[in-house]
Amino acid sequence: MIIGQQKPFDEIWEMVKGHKQLTVFGCNTCVAVCHQGGNKEAEILASLLRMRATQEGIDIDIKNGGIERQCEHPFFESAKDLLGESEAVLSMACGIGVQFVAEKYMSTPVYPALNTTFLGDVKTDWHFTEKCQACGDCILGITGGVCPVSRCCKRLFNGPCGGSSKGKCEISKELDCAWQLVVDRLEALGKMDDYEKIAPIKDWSKDRAGGPRSFKLEGF
Repeated sequence: MIIGQQKPFDEIWEMVKGHKQLTVFGCNTCVAVCHQGGNKEAEILASLLRMRATQEGIDIDIKNGGIERQCEHPFFESAKDLLGESEAVLSMACGIGVQFVAEKYMSTPVYPALNTTFLGDVKTDWHFTEKCQACGDCILGITGGVCPVSRCCKRLFNGPCGGSSKGKCEISKELDCAWQLVVDRLEALGKMDDYEKIAPIKDWSKDRAGGPRSFKLEGF
């Protein structure tokens, strides 16, 4: 899932305080799971902005709402009237959702309420960890399901550095060495032969040639 973190309140206020009307718009999928961008968070942020406007004597009509996902067209139907009447939108989605809303409403300023941080998993309800950088050339099949690109501090692609000690990264004693995790996993699977396999250097030009990557299902 995509993990985001709300921007500092003062930064958000500076972006939107010049408008007479604003819609704080939640996204109820990824960023709602990490308690940063769903309808509940949109309602709270809208309330805080109203209080700030009152304190500074600024006249601004602030509404709030949300949809299931801000990255797919069908979900916008329920918010058509709300967004159509908005002078500006403060999107609580990840960077993808912000851009999606901006493309749908070309004449409406759309501002990001969150900083999109990483692709991760849910360890507990309040703890999220980075597990993927969407690099486009997955090697999890030979690393025992542990991604060194996202989990190694140095992003080492073919084996560990010389800085780890007792299974911990030299950056922090609290941080597991990603390549130690790889070895432990391969040993448990009886697949240590995979450790000797060399992953080729990533061809970033192939991923980025011609602009942003895209994927289209054939026959649709």
